[in-house]
Amino acid sequence: MMKTFLTVREVSKTGILSEYALRLMLKSDNPPPHITINKKVMINYPLFIEWLDTESKKAVNV
Repeated sequence: MMKTFLTVREVSKTGILSEYALRLMLKSDNPPPHITINKKVMINYPLFIEWLDTESKKAVNV
């Protein structure tokens, strides 16, 4: 069973995106679903996958 919240490094280890790309996304105007605890960013992985799918569909339909 996979955890719901993953660190940026854990998400990058899934192979979807690099750690650098994820950190750039987090600084953007439309960041992926996440929470920040102190300085640690935790990404809601199931919502991130949905968000990524939605964003990629927007990019294709532009």
